[in-house]
Amino acid sequence: MSDSIIIIPTYNEKENIEKIIRAIFGLEKEFHILVIDDGSPDGTAKIVHGLIDTEFKDRLFILERSGKLGLGTAYITGFKWALEHSYEYIFEMDADFSHDPNDVPRLYSACHDEGYDVAIGSRYVSGVNVVNWPIGRVLMSYFASKYVRFVTGFQVHDTTAGFKCYKRKVLETIELDKVRFKGYAFQIEMKFTAYKIGFKIKEVPVIFVNRREGVSKMNGSIFGEAFFGVMRLRLDGWIRKYPKPKA
Repeated sequence: MSDSIIIIPTYNEKENIEKIIRAIFGLEKEFHILVIDDGSPDGTAKIVHGLIDTEFKDRLFILERSGKLGLGTAYITGFKWALEHSYEYIFEMDADFSHDPNDVPRLYSACHDEGYDVAIGSRYVSGVNVVNWPIGRVLMSYFASKYVRFVTGFQVHDTTAGFKCYKRKVLETIELDKVRFKGYAFQIEMKFTAYKIGFKIKEVPVIFVNRREGVSKMNGSIFGEAFFGVMRLRLDGWIRKYPKPKA
């Protein structure tokens, strides 16, 4: 039984899903994988089921949902499943190789060996480490993180990063049913809430590579939610009573 599980949300990732699963299972440390598929019409879930049936019954799991219900709700569904199944280290990761599987052990080490509660695979902690992104998207992402830091006072360089490791106690403490945002702002809200509760956060430098295959899910409305959501988070920071970590 592994102590760690990687949650991978999918929608139309048939070009990538088997490759990313095999890459993770090829790592020296054993990690389990939970795929949350939002009704992909391209057969992504069928590929995962085939791998479960033929090779990875005890390491690979899938939850299927009826449609595109939002990134945040996918992760919260996965978090609850992981907590119910007693995992100690719970990861967020994309299916499209924008997050390098070889960086997974580095995030694990930050939490397991160095004592941090949250490890963030950060594109911006040591400059701007992105490859093959259009310059407009680089600037939008970079300044989105700058904007979050300015408005909230939250000193994390890559506030919108979606490559993370949480210790179990973080997700047990955050009131998952009270998380407001479903899209891009979900990533900011989770980090900000962990920070306000008092958890120790480390940014681990990574290189983010634009997807090699498949179609990006990013669009302007996702950034719009993040832009206005940050203002709500700032207000929450002043008036909300955050839960205290369990002893």
